[in-house]
Amino acid sequence: MGRKWNNIKEKKAAKDANTSRVYSKFALEIYVAAKQGEPDPESNQALKFVLERAKTYNVPRNIIDRAIEKAKGGGEESYDTLRYEGFGPNGSMVIVDALTNNVNRTASNVRAAFGKNGGNMGVSGSVAYMFDSTAVFGLEGKTADEVLEILMENDLDVRDILEEEETVIIYAEPDQFHAVQAALKEAGITEFSVAELTMLAQNDVTLSTDAQEQFENLIDVLEDLEDVQRVYHNVELGE
Repeated sequence: MGRKWNNIKEKKAAKDANTSRVYSKFALEIYVAAKQGEPDPESNQALKFVLERAKTYNVPRNIIDRAIEKAKGGGEESYDTLRYEGFGPNGSMVIVDALTNNVNRTASNVRAAFGKNGGNMGVSGSVAYMFDSTAVFGLEGKTADEVLEILMENDLDVRDILEEEETVIIYAEPDQFHAVQAALKEAGITEFSVAELTMLAQNDVTLSTDAQEQFENLIDVLEDLEDVQRVYHNVELGE
């Protein structure tokens, strides 16, 4: 799974380059999670998960607090959670997760992004079956063996643990997210370079230089869309 971790790092670096976009998307996700349940992460697992992920992106506290306060105030804003699936250049696969208050607008914008960048929308289920929902953690300061020992002491059997350069990467089942994180925190590990649920492709593909350039344009356009929260794909990104 090491190559997939490189894809995660690549996407995260690209998002970090545009912090205002990242922060606005997190603000909306936090607002929706807080509004759909209690505005307290200790009793709202969805909100707790979003806040943990926001921490790895260094989302400022004032943005988080403002989103939660907005949710406490109620309001008539209603958002739908949507997932789109499609194909990029040379049959590459893409999954797009969105939060929107205008389904028609979002569908039109996502469809246009695919169509103008060498891709096309697929029907529900046409791509997702080639991806696995996965909890991923990245941390430093420990070896893979040390992390494995911590997890074993807590009776946690995860999918895989890898060590790349100075980073240990843990791949776990989605429903293990909070248990794994709690075990690591109890062992004194509180900082994570990545702590999120993602969709990992079962098999990555490599594109030609021209196709990859077109594919990266597609991903950039999708991620720039106001309603799009997350984009997953099966392309092995070049250097």
